[in-house]
Amino acid sequence: MTIRVIAGSAKGRQLKLVPGDTTRPIMDRVKENLFNIIGRDILDSAFCDLFAGTGSVGIEALSRGAKQATFIDLEPRAIDTIRANLKLTKLEERATVRRADALAILAQPHAAPFDFIYVAPPQYKALWSKTLELLDTAQGWFHEDSSIIVQIDPTERKDITLQQLRLEDERQYGSTLLLFYAVVQ
Repeated sequence: MTIRVIAGSAKGRQLKLVPGDTTRPIMDRVKENLFNIIGRDILDSAFCDLFAGTGSVGIEALSRGAKQATFIDLEPRAIDTIRANLKLTKLEERATVRRADALAILAQPHAAPFDFIYVAPPQYKALWSKTLELLDTAQGWFHEDSSIIVQIDPTERKDITLQQLRLEDERQYGSTLLLFYAVVQ
């Protein structure tokens, strides 16, 4: 399997995969559709890639004009891969890489809100719903126009009750489901 940057300043660059089988990289077709949906809103945005794995989604955001991306993952090999991919794409100056437990870090207030938060946790562990529940009560992580996008296997889909976030759209691409949440106004 190979993954690449689809568009923007790093277009065509092949990205390294995390060694082993602890991550499930997003397929190029899904990533392309995701960024077609986001569109020009990515320009000058602040992007957070939670459970970042290879960093492919955050790197795509930077390549397409996001002003800043934060990559969060707990796995040391993922952190090394993200750093290598940022260097390969020459996007490291606009990136922050944090080795941390995503669930623990969401419990802490964040200084500056993100325009986009991409959530792609390990599958079949209900981590996506736990993450959304934490985000729903998190302080400083998002603002009224932020989008929270969740990548899961369709079999994991379930309804969850949230106060600040509402499901606005969902798109399925084979065995990948993208859920788009907006802030309740």
